[in-house]
Amino acid sequence: MFRSADKPLLYITFLILGGGLLILASASMALSQKNFGSISYYLWHQALLGGAPGIVALLITSQIPYRTWRKFALPLMMLSFILLAFLFIPQLSYSFGGATRWLRLGPVSIQPSEILKLGFIAYLASWIDARRQEVGSVSYGLIPFALMLTIVGIFLIMQPDIGTLGIIIATSALLYFLGGGKVNQIATLFILGLAILYFIIQAAPYRQDRIRVFLNPQLEPQGKSYQINQAFIALGSGGFFGSGFGRSLQKYNYLPEPMGDSIFAIFGEEVGFAGVLLLIAAFCFLFWRILYIARRAPDLFGKLLASGLGIGIIVQVFINMAAISGLLPLTGIPLPFVSYGGTALVMTLANIGIVLNISKHT
Repeated sequence: MFRSADKPLLYITFLILGGGLLILASASMALSQKNFGSISYYLWHQALLGGAPGIVALLITSQIPYRTWRKFALPLMMLSFILLAFLFIPQLSYSFGGATRWLRLGPVSIQPSEILKLGFIAYLASWIDARRQEVGSVSYGLIPFALMLTIVGIFLIMQPDIGTLGIIIATSALLYFLGGGKVNQIATLFILGLAILYFIIQAAPYRQDRIRVFLNPQLEPQGKSYQINQAFIALGSGGFFGSGFGRSLQKYNYLPEPMGDSIFAIFGEEVGFAGVLLLIAAFCFLFWRILYIARRAPDLFGKLLASGLGIGIIVQVFINMAAISGLLPLTGIPLPFVSYGGTALVMTLANIGIVLNISKHT
């Protein structure tokens, strides 16, 4: 099945996946015991509803010829828009932390924005491939690209899910540049995006608070800046070699979201700076291997599809780690392969499967 696929990418994927489950097992044990009377509930839930289906998705997508995604990119993106629209039906959706991002389908839930990431990257790669001679123009390149981002942005802002929108914009802009977009066009979009972001932040007081906390982490350490200060305590107390696996203190009702977007802080507390460097190195190797496959892909669509999927993963890794380290405002973006969330894990593994299929044709 994987005879002609890229083995290093496959090995590093399963290495990070296994490590992520171990990190989640430690980070979630206190909350799992409190909510369900078992220290392993969230671990088994992630493994059975995220890891197992994700591996199946990887196996399936690794066997589907990658050019097939050119045909199904638009239907997949339209499906994700329909699912995003369902979020506004109270009987089908549920909210957490002030955001409505999940659809409840019986005993399981899905996050439509994770499906949108794959659909939009595949569609954008197909669109650039079809218009490779016109991407650099304003009328046939920049304006249609900006309109596509606007449509996606409207759906995500209404949830609201500004973090996912940021990932899609960053990934799309880099993909557009790789496909022939000009630097001045990217700069124009960047300036326009900053202006829109300013108004989005001004529209919600909690977003303004996040910027204030980012600029001054000591602002209300027991209130608005509580999460980032607890993350600093976790990372700082880890030292170079950490307190030891399973020995984090911050996960015991101190750090909010210890198994979600804050899981990197728990990991840093337990394994220290040395362990953090190993995890960063693993993600960098994963990204480098995807770019290696993209560079050797037989056509432009394969190059752009692999590049977009790889950039999407590494941008999310960077945003999560930078936010928890105080280098960016907190966004609620999970850490791929590590944070608790079944849909995100399934789609990430499906993306890896697509890249593995591309590697069979290099």
